[in-house]
Amino acid sequence: MTVTREPSSAAPRPGRHSAVRSLLRLWPYVRPVRGRLVVGALSAVVASCLGLLIPLTLKWIVDGPVAGRDPSGVWLGGLALLVLGVAEAGLFGVRRMIVAGPLARVEADMRAALYARLQRLPVSFHDRWPSGQLLSRATTDLMLLRIFLSFPLTFLLVNGVTIVVGCVILLQQRWTLGLVLLAPVVPMVVLCSVFEERYARTARKAQDQIGDLTTVVEESVLGIRVIKGFGRHRGQERAFRALSWRLRETELRKAGLLGTLWALIVILPELAIGAALVLGVVEVGDGELSAGTLVAFLSTALALRWPVESIGFLLAITNESATATDRFFEVMDTAEASAGDAVAAAPVLAGARVKDAGLRLEGVWFRYPDAPEDAPPVLCGVDLSVRPGETMALVGATGSGKTTLTALVPRLHEPTAGRIVLDGRDITGLSRERLRELVAVAFEEPTLFSASAAENVLMGAPDAGEERLLAALAVAQAEFVHELPQGRRTRLGEQGLSLSGGQRQRLALARAVIGEPRFLVLDDPLSALDVHTEALVEAALREVLATTTALVVAHRPSTVLLADRVALLSRGRIAAVGTHHELLHTHEEYASLMSGPAGPEGGDPR
Repeated sequence: MTVTREPSSAAPRPGRHSAVRSLLRLWPYVRPVRGRLVVGALSAVVASCLGLLIPLTLKWIVDGPVAGRDPSGVWLGGLALLVLGVAEAGLFGVRRMIVAGPLARVEADMRAALYARLQRLPVSFHDRWPSGQLLSRATTDLMLLRIFLSFPLTFLLVNGVTIVVGCVILLQQRWTLGLVLLAPVVPMVVLCSVFEERYARTARKAQDQIGDLTTVVEESVLGIRVIKGFGRHRGQERAFRALSWRLRETELRKAGLLGTLWALIVILPELAIGAALVLGVVEVGDGELSAGTLVAFLSTALALRWPVESIGFLLAITNESATATDRFFEVMDTAEASAGDAVAAAPVLAGARVKDAGLRLEGVWFRYPDAPEDAPPVLCGVDLSVRPGETMALVGATGSGKTTLTALVPRLHEPTAGRIVLDGRDITGLSRERLRELVAVAFEEPTLFSASAAENVLMGAPDAGEERLLAALAVAQAEFVHELPQGRRTRLGEQGLSLSGGQRQRLALARAVIGEPRFLVLDDPLSALDVHTEALVEAALREVLATTTALVVAHRPSTVLLADRVALLSRGRIAAVGTHHELLHTHEEYASLMSGPAGPEGGDPR
């Protein structure tokens, strides 16, 4: 069996609008360096116009010194040509030096803004979006935008000015021949407009497919143990090859469109130049046109070849950049969060009334935003109160909503209805920074980063000193870090996969307790531990729980015994609250969950 993947549908696909409208959205990022860009563009315009003086110099040389057999005049003309060439090259070099640094800064600023937005977006956003799509936006798309700002943006202006000035020179030299050269303008404009529409659609498709391909690579690397363990590497290779082939076909379609446009853009002006050359030679033969004028005319026409022929290339990059801009702003336009983030966190909590202290959930409902309309809510009017300093165990069958409920307390998700109160203060009235100083979490599936063991733990309290770090490691029974090759400074591999599941879970627990939080939310934090280590962690954890208000998801009786009271979550509702021994004797579903056989809902013992 091979895992088949269709192109991601997570990203919104807005209706296509003009490339100009999309690219104008970059202005806030470009504005700080606009002066450098203007100077660079003016340098390039002047350099290009200097290049158009070369044909006029050639005309003077041919009709003057050459016709008059004046060697000194020829040398003077050659010197003038050298000066013009050096000045043109120098100005183009100045343009590159002026804009390179600022545009690298624009790319870095945009990447930093995108990363910051990803950090602030709700978890539900990341649940919907494949990581590869986000990664391609932060790397490939932003690199493409820097290339656009450094080259096509400037040269669309430079080449436009060059073509206009060159056409004026051609018409002044010989207006009849100039009209012959301008004949292809109308068909070329039509070709470019048709090309833009088709190329934009194909470019967007290719960029989305690159994101899908990036997702597959990332998943394969992170899941390499599963792939090898089940011997599915050939199936994964086939799936990757299919996506690569699909991207190849799209890229070939892009190349075909660009090649067709480029061929027509090259052929039409060449035919016009050939026709003008024939007519010019006839007029020179009839004495109606000087040889110098014909040389200048043809030299000017040839100087305009690159500005004209590059139109297809510049339009291609421009359209790809417009789709990259759309993809960038699809993330940046996503709403960060609901109300409450801007509310200042007053020094509340300590002065809360006794009856309001602790953690309370009042009529909390929750439905995932992308859930089908006919799907029942995950949580249905949950009412739960955890007293100050109390540890409440949350028990329920698999799929009953325990993890979802714990994610609502630190506002990883927002309740669909109802409210959550900490010491008398609605959590939406706290800034997220303040809320997450008060609430620490440890998840059943621990996530570690490519950093040292100490840095992973200190994410829970960056300002904690050595003493608190050692104490947190002791509580979580994570002293094994001292035995790593570089001790606590040992860098862990990606996702901490160089450690066992129990070791990762203990580091995650140490990260949760190091900040000495007022509220502690633990999602089955001991599930990967052996019996002996679990007993040691529980003994140390009791001291921590004695000084904090805690909500602990539990699946095993040993974990439940850490709690003062137990809440049974069933079908999205709190079915019963009491001590472990009370519920064992009074509630059949709870007794079934704790004893092992599947409960009445058909869930597993967890």
